[in-house]
Amino acid sequence: MENSKTRSGLVYADFDKLVDGKQVKLVNLTNTNGCELALTNHGARIVSLMVPDKNGNLVDIVTGHDSIDDYLTTEEPYFGAVCGRYANRIAKGRFELDGIVYDKLAINNGPNSLHGGTKGFNAVVWDIENIEKQFVTFSYLSKDGEEGFPGNLQTTVTYTFTDSNEVVINYRATTDKPTVLNLTNHAYFNLSGAGNPSVEDHILTINADQYLDTDETAIPYGAGTTVENTPMDFRTPHPIGERIKNDFKQLIQAKGYDHNYILNKENNELSFCARCVSPQTGIVMETYTTQPGVQLYIGNWMSGKMDGKHGQRYPAYSAFCLETQHFPDSPNHPDYPSTVLRPEETFESETIYKYSVE
Repeated sequence: MENSKTRSGLVYADFDKLVDGKQVKLVNLTNTNGCELALTNHGARIVSLMVPDKNGNLVDIVTGHDSIDDYLTTEEPYFGAVCGRYANRIAKGRFELDGIVYDKLAINNGPNSLHGGTKGFNAVVWDIENIEKQFVTFSYLSKDGEEGFPGNLQTTVTYTFTDSNEVVINYRATTDKPTVLNLTNHAYFNLSGAGNPSVEDHILTINADQYLDTDETAIPYGAGTTVENTPMDFRTPHPIGERIKNDFKQLIQAKGYDHNYILNKENNELSFCARCVSPQTGIVMETYTTQPGVQLYIGNWMSGKMDGKHGQRYPAYSAFCLETQHFPDSPNHPDYPSTVLRPEETFESETIYKYSVE
C-alpha cells in the first residue's frame, strides 16, 4: 500500500493499537530537505530521525523499536520518550513541599524514584492535539496523586522539524496544586547510525564548568564540582570513550557517564549546551536549551540482547543521551534551581537539536 511505511522503514500499521483504551499512532514529520522525524504518541516519543551524512545519504540516528508491541515489552522503556512528571531521580521516593511530605513515589531505581515512577510519562498514551507536515503537539493530563505526585498537571509537548534540520521541542505545563516538575526527552543518539555498536569515537563538547558528583545510587550530594583536571571535562572536544575506563570513582560506580552537567548560563535563556560529531558520517548535532542542566548518559546499562529497529542490537555505549533538564533530586536540594510549579504559574521550556555535517 502506498505510503504504508516511513522513509526509515517503519510500518504505520505496526504502531496502530489501543493501549489503556487509547489509540496509539505513528506520526511522521518531513521538512523541505527530505529529512524525516517519526514519533508516536505512546510516551510522546521520537522513534526515528533521518538526517543527511557527509555524502548526502539519509541516516537514522535514533535507537528504538519497530512496533508499539516492542515498546510495551522493551528492557529500555525510555527510548526517545518524554520523561516526567519528574525526570531523573528523587532520593528514596520522597520530598517535602509547603510542609507536606510526599513519600509514596515509586521506588524503581535502587532506593530511588526514577523518571516519574512505575508508569511515568514515557509509558502513557498522549493525546494528539495538532498535527501538520512539520509539527505535532501531544498533550497529557496527569491526575492528582498519579505516581504519588500532587496536583492535576496538564502538559503539552510540541515537536517542530524545521527546514534548518532542527528538532525543536517545546514543553508547557500548568497545575491546580503546588507540585514538582522536571521534563526531558530521552532520545538515544548514534550519529554513525542507529545500530552502530559504539559512540565512543564521537567527539563531544559540553558547555559546562561544573557537574554534580553523585553517590553510588546516582543521587547528587552537594553543590557543583569543577570538571577541571577530571575525565568529566568536555569544555574542549574529546572522544566520548577516551576516558571512560579511567580510575575515577564517578565513572566506576556509574559504569561510565550518567551525570548532570551545570550549564554555563544565566537565567533561563536559550543557549548553547553541547556539540557532538561522528567522525564516520560527519553528522554534527548541536544542542541548545533553556534548561539549567543536561544529563549525559551513554547507555551504560544496555545489554545488547533485545531486538531494536530492523533487527539491530544496542550494547553498552552504543548511544548517547543529552537530556536537557533541571537537576536530579532538586525537590530535596533547596540550593538547586527550583522545580516547584504553582497554580498561578506556567512552566515553559525549549530544547533544540540541530543537525549539520562537517
